[in-house]
Amino acid sequence: MHVQDTHWSSASALATGAGTVSAVPGNGRVDAGRTAPLRVDAQRNLEHVLRAAREVFGELGYGAPMEDVARRARVGVGTVYRRFPSKDVLVRRIAEEETARLTEQARAALGQEEEPWSALSRFLRTSVASGAGRLLPPQVLRVGSTGPAEDETRVPPQRSQPEGGELRLVPEAAGGDDTGAGALLEVVGQLVDRARAAGELRTDVSVADVLLVIATAAPSLPDPAQQAAASARLLDILLEGLRSRPLQG
Repeated sequence: MHVQDTHWSSASALATGAGTVSAVPGNGRVDAGRTAPLRVDAQRNLEHVLRAAREVFGELGYGAPMEDVARRARVGVGTVYRRFPSKDVLVRRIAEEETARLTEQARAALGQEEEPWSALSRFLRTSVASGAGRLLPPQVLRVGSTGPAEDETRVPPQRSQPEGGELRLVPEAAGGDDTGAGALLEVVGQLVDRARAAGELRTDVSVADVLLVIATAAPSLPDPAQQAAASARLLDILLEGLRSRPLQG
């Protein structure tokens, strides 16, 4: 998993959806309030770009250049920039969509599984299978940071969270639009709290550890069958590591 941060705040006003952003030819000005429907070919190009961006960023991280996205989408890089005036806008769009998908998966597990461990393991299996963990926004993976000197792209070490697994977004993320990270942290926190209270989750496991599992248990391999098998095997091992075990007498 390679996650590279970008200047998220510069894109916050433009990241509500590609259908509301357009570049005006000739002067480079961006109209963030336009809501005109896309033509069929433009809509098709947008879908190709978004799909390609998920694949490229999932494989190479958010530091991958826009040219790689355009090449994967089989469109010119100008087409990408017409829909997304900067890379920050595209990154935010992808991160928002994937964070929202993970949040819905967590809510479904929380609402449909009565057993706490079943709910947590279902969420982990679903999220890893979807590949969304490879596209978690950097501020989610920086939860718990205590100062700017820390490596901003690194997931916090295990068991470094305060008692009870409390999580804090880093200041720059908490001060503005967090791309839905807060909602994701809240619902995953409920899954963790339930499993811990039931005695089924190790007491030293935090929400950050669960996010670490999601981010690392979905390797990007060229063969889909190989990737699915590797993900399932790795997740089985990680789940065993998370689970509480009775003390041996």
